[in-house]
Amino acid sequence: MHLLRLLRAYSRPYAGLLTAVLVLQAVSALATLYLPSLNADIIDKGVSRGDVGYIWSTGGVMVAVAFAQVITAVAATWCAARAAMGIGRDLRRDIYARVDRFSAQDMGEFGVPTLITRGTNDVQQIQMVTVMALSFMVTMPVMCIGGIVMALREDVGLSWLMWVSVPVVLIVVGIMIAQLVPLFRSMQDRVDAISGVMREQITGIRVIRAFVRERHETARFDRANSAVAFVSERVGRVFVLMGPVIMMVMHGATAAVLWFGGHRVDAGQMEVGSLTAFMQYLLQILVAVMMGSFMAMMLPRAIVCAGRIGTVLRHEPSIEAPAAPVTPDRLRGELEFRNVSFTYPGAEKPVLQDISFTVHPGQTTAVIGATGSGKSTLINLIPRLYVPTAGEVLLDGVPVTQLDRAEIVDRVGLVPQKAFLFSGTVASNLRFGRQDATDAELWEALRIAQAADFVAGRTTGEGEQEATGLASSVAQG
Repeated sequence: MHLLRLLRAYSRPYAGLLTAVLVLQAVSALATLYLPSLNADIIDKGVSRGDVGYIWSTGGVMVAVAFAQVITAVAATWCAARAAMGIGRDLRRDIYARVDRFSAQDMGEFGVPTLITRGTNDVQQIQMVTVMALSFMVTMPVMCIGGIVMALREDVGLSWLMWVSVPVVLIVVGIMIAQLVPLFRSMQDRVDAISGVMREQITGIRVIRAFVRERHETARFDRANSAVAFVSERVGRVFVLMGPVIMMVMHGATAAVLWFGGHRVDAGQMEVGSLTAFMQYLLQILVAVMMGSFMAMMLPRAIVCAGRIGTVLRHEPSIEAPAAPVTPDRLRGELEFRNVSFTYPGAEKPVLQDISFTVHPGQTTAVIGATGSGKSTLINLIPRLYVPTAGEVLLDGVPVTQLDRAEIVDRVGLVPQKAFLFSGTVASNLRFGRQDATDAELWEALRIAQAADFVAGRTTGEGEQEATGLASSVAQG
């Protein structure tokens, strides 16, 4: 199971916290189990006999046990939360590191919206289940097994109530889980879809406004939002049913204990304190089963999320760094395409076929063609965002497949069609291309881009530009 593999791999650094959770929960559960027995002793040996001293002494023990139960429960929850948050942090770190190695082809295979969802919402679901599991993985079995043992110690004649009520709860939870698994899988897919719609609309907001497509995009978002709401509503209906059904079983069990136990007390077969303790133990057992059912209700979604995260972590990037990178003798700035062809995965025909040309240092080459003719694909082959299906792309006589990624970044400057501006000044953004560029060279670049007059009208002195807001204005200008 993907979820178990992920938790086993990422919980190792938190072995100390997990051990503390186990010990603290065991102490808390045992203290909880001991309280009804003390209460029964107070009723049977103190109240019924009028022994006030025994009531005070046993009551003092109950207070100490209750205090220990509270302290250990709080400490266990704290340790569980620390471990779960640490696991989530490590998962997000590894997902980001893996995605950072993806090529353009890998990004296209997954899609940006689903990668965003897998690194945020999916990890959050695993965090929540981890907290629940760490909080209940000791308490639930100890409460169930210990509650059964302690209840049998009080009275064996009423034990049949446990064998009836507990299976009923388990059957109800099993039916609900079977309904939730496909719903949660559908929900994650629809969360991906709405993330994709929002990302496209935010990215293309200027185009949407320019072509007056606001109503169309609003309707498109409404459809994606309605799809998520529809699945969420169906999930909510299942969750809403679970609480009343389990409470009905618990109240029915309580009524049965009082009815049949009252007859046994009347017949002298058990004490009133034992009846009270048995009822408390039965409720503890059912509460433990209910806690387990809550965790079981969250498991289907976490299992789906773990599978999606595992797919990203196991995916090997289509473009790997060369085992023995080659460094060209000197930097000349020569680019050569040698019989290059490229076909997108799943495409019937290549977008580029048998392309050969050479660009010498200082030479300017224009690539002209209609939309979809492969201009952007050809450019993306130079910095090795894609790998040619056939042929070679060479920089200074060395195939880019043999160059280290850092070497390619140092030698190739790519200006994409979409503008990307970072926080800072216009000068700092321009110097991303060359850190040692002088102010005169920056103004020359602005003049070529026909932005010099626009920037000059907003300088604050000595050629320094206003900060982040100006950078966005330059992009729009």
